[in-house]
Amino acid sequence: MKTPFEIIMKPIITEKSSAGQELEYPQYTFKARKDANKYEVRSAIETAFPGVKVRSVNAMIVKGKQRRQRNKVGRTPDWKKVIVTLEKGNVIELY
Repeated sequence: MKTPFEIIMKPIITEKSSAGQELEYPQYTFKARKDANKYEVRSAIETAFPGVKVRSVNAMIVKGKQRRQRNKVGRTPDWKKVIVTLEKGNVIELY
């Protein structure tokens, strides 16, 4: 069994994700394990942040970018981004 913080690795804080926190149903964006599914993410959020009720979870795979260093070409790894929508009135204190 994985702990909640093994499933949810870190929050993604950008202008667009911060704007989602001010909606009627607040949305938070996290980087998650690539093998985690929506049900695991939902239970991890509700366990890690007590008193929070998750309304929905949207998950997507973000493709890695191509990087070059001198004459070598490589890629950064693919990763999973999840957008968690909470019920009205619920808030997660990230910072």
